[in-house]
Amino acid sequence: MKTDRASSTAHPKWFGLALQALVILSRKSEIYPSAAIADCLKSEATQLRKVLAKLAAAQLIETKEGRDGGYRLKRAPESLTLAEVYLALKVGEPLCSGMLDTVCTKDSGLRMQSAFVDIANEIEEKTIETLKQHTIAQLAERTWTYRP
Repeated sequence: MKTDRASSTAHPKWFGLALQALVILSRKSEIYPSAAIADCLKSEATQLRKVLAKLAAAQLIETKEGRDGGYRLKRAPESLTLAEVYLALKVGEPLCSGMLDTVCTKDSGLRMQSAFVDIANEIEEKTIETLKQHTIAQLAERTWTYRP
């Protein structure tokens, strides 16, 4: 399994926070401060800034530091897929890979582990395939009244 994007500090809840923050940013053309986004999400600003830093590192949003600083989308929300967000925040192994912890180290366990890896990889591929079909604009339209 690929773990090159893993981060020991990332948390599985980050994907939900990131999507909501991006929906908020999709409604604004100007720089929007993290404290205001955190307030909208009823989230801790420090945690949200860690999520936004990952999105900035993946070039999905731009940042402006300082007193008037904040965040803004780098691209139109219509062109930003949920898969891109998911991959930018990749927190480690696919969720179902936890089943690997349940196998023994004997021969039969090693064969089971190999089967579990194949299944986990297939689930991850299907997840990304599904997320590619949805954009931030579509999510905004479903949850807010999206106005570019």
